[in-house]
Amino acid sequence: MSLTNVTTETSIAPLRTKLDQCRASGATVGFVPTMGFLHDGHGSLMRTASERNDVVVASIFVNPLQFAPNEDLDRYPRNLEGDTAIAATNGVDHLFVPTVDEMYPQGNVLTNISVSDLSERWDGVSRPEHFGGVATVVSKLFNIIGPCHAYFGEKDYQQLAIVRRMVTDLSIPVEVVGCPTLREADGLAMSSRNSLLTTEDRAAAVVLRRALDRGMELHGDGETDPERIVAAMTEVVSAEPRARLDYAAAVDPTSIRVPEVLGADARLLIAAWFGTTRLIDNTASTVGGAGQAFTETQQSPTG
Repeated sequence: MSLTNVTTETSIAPLRTKLDQCRASGATVGFVPTMGFLHDGHGSLMRTASERNDVVVASIFVNPLQFAPNEDLDRYPRNLEGDTAIAATNGVDHLFVPTVDEMYPQGNVLTNISVSDLSERWDGVSRPEHFGGVATVVSKLFNIIGPCHAYFGEKDYQQLAIVRRMVTDLSIPVEVVGCPTLREADGLAMSSRNSLLTTEDRAAAVVLRRALDRGMELHGDGETDPERIVAAMTEVVSAEPRARLDYAAAVDPTSIRVPEVLGADARLLIAAWFGTTRLIDNTASTVGGAGQAFTETQQSPTG
């Protein structure tokens, strides 16, 4: 783990100039977009970017476009001092921390990037404004950063699929790299929203991983009916009284649609409420796959 002297930029123009100069000298740029309140899941993305690129930039911006009026924009945790320290210890050279006015100087935003189809189910149903806001801010960040390798965690799998499709459809000169989900010792996916959980809800939240493991077990044993896999995942969550299931799904990993028959490779998705906090998780699943289910003795992936 490297220690760097992080420079913080709050304005677009000087950061763009610095990164253009880096590329002109032959350096490669790695980019990690975040909303801050960083944890080691973000750190793993930064470390991967640092290992694979000459210069690393990370952004911290809590994007209001991806929050509906009834969602947790104001509750979203923030800690710039701690974030800067994490960035410094994980190889980040430049930290981009723009204000809302810097990102959206006209106030109201008239341009919206929409990746249809991929955005219209799962989290797109539960949070109908979310993915338009994500695609819009990510496209803007890509325009600010310029040609780069951009690193995203697989925990937000639907988001990753949407960003990849946007980059392909719009010929954006960015290579999108998906990195494995980092987990706590008990299997809960690392997330900034975990800090909003009560002690009781935090203990209950591991049911998400148990449900995914159950679905993966069935699929691994040869079950290809997505409804049966979802029923088994739902049963696991239903046994936890503090969990309120939003959705569970067994989908094709590319289209994120539910096929009539699951192929050898699938993606299992899940989302649930614990009190006032909504968490998501997912896992790859393979027919005949072995050793993918999480146990407390396994090491968390580092990306």
